Amino acid sequence: MISVTKLLFSTQYFGDSLRYNQASRGVRHGVASGAGPVVVWNSTKTCNLRCRHCYMDSDARKYDDELTTGEARRFIDDLADFRVPVLLFSGGEPLLRPDFFELAAYAAERGIRPTLSTNGTLITPEVARRIKAIGIGYVGISLDGLREVNDQFRGRDGAFQAAMEGIQNCVAAGQRVGLRFTINRHNLQELNHIFDFIEAENIDRVCFYHLVYSGRGNSMTGEDLTAAESRQAMDIIIHRTRDFEERGLAKEILTVDNHCDGVYIYLKALQENNTALAEQVKSLISLNGGNRSGIAFAEVDPNGFVHPDQFTQHHTFGNVRERKFGDIWTDPAHPILAGLKDRKSLLKGRCAVCKYLNNCNGNFRTRAETVTGDFWESDPACYLTDEEIGLVK
Repeated sequence: MISVTKLLFSTQYFGDSLRYNQASRGVRHGVASGAGPVVVWNSTKTCNLRCRHCYMDSDARKYDDELTTGEARRFIDDLADFRVPVLLFSGGEPLLRPDFFELAAYAAERGIRPTLSTNGTLITPEVARRIKAIGIGYVGISLDGLREVNDQFRGRDGAFQAAMEGIQNCVAAGQRVGLRFTINRHNLQELNHIFDFIEAENIDRVCFYHLVYSGRGNSMTGEDLTAAESRQAMDIIIHRTRDFEERGLAKEILTVDNHCDGVYIYLKALQENNTALAEQVKSLISLNGGNRSGIAFAEVDPNGFVHPDQFTQHHTFGNVRERKFGDIWTDPAHPILAGLKDRKSLLKGRCAVCKYLNNCNGNFRTRAETVTGDFWESDPACYLTDEEIGLVK
């Protein structure tokens, strides 16, 4: 995750203390020494929508053998023992779990910051007030465009309107809320509209996700942005982030799942002859260290299996029903988990020789494996040129 706001303006939001932290340098099992990773828990696979790029391949039906309430509470106890700082409740649609509020409140009681990733369609005024009351740190609501564009992606007419009402209910309750937008070739033209939207609706935050080829998203490899389109998207994001700052609007703008973005912002600063900004950006992306799946980021699926991130559920390291999360996460026996914690010597192709490897850490492995069949090959979504990464002079 790259905070464009942080890189450009040194502003500080909660997550920046985890993303840009000197104490994380060289840490193999968490966000800092003595702390565990941020954990995404896909608490159910059931969903009331059917999004065409869903990495969980979720649907509106009941799935078997998901963690019970008791098992989930024991799992949260294990996370607290391992000093996990954040537990992100995701799905499917996590608000469809009848025990969501009980479990989120229990995480907060155990000293873990609960956050929520949702499609927003179930957030009534009462739900928004309950979310606020139990101490959810942040609610991320997925939108992939405005109205018809979003509804096409979500597989349901009216999904945009329902999500918008959920956003408005969070704002009215004083609950911190933001958007999650997955960029692809079909909604690139929506980027400026999204910036207009968050300003008009008084939304605090937006995360622009790069497409990862996983779940139903496996079929969208040909619908991802080209390198030129990725650069165009980043130019829009940088320009609009600067516009917000110049007008005194406090908005946190982030990009997710492509650490080329931080390097691109650095290179843009050099092109603008802004040496001070370039030095600031380089320092921060060096602290961040690039992709940290398997290190400072983990995922647990609805059945309790542990994975390096939510897009890489085809590689499994153990189950929290059988072993404590911390024991699974620190066990070097699995070659993928051990490799992710010290991956540089395993990387191939452009990633292996890129001069920004310490700032990117090989980017996203699942995209590489989907396209090439090799987990350690180059990430095909890298949009930097051979000249920019030092392959040619």
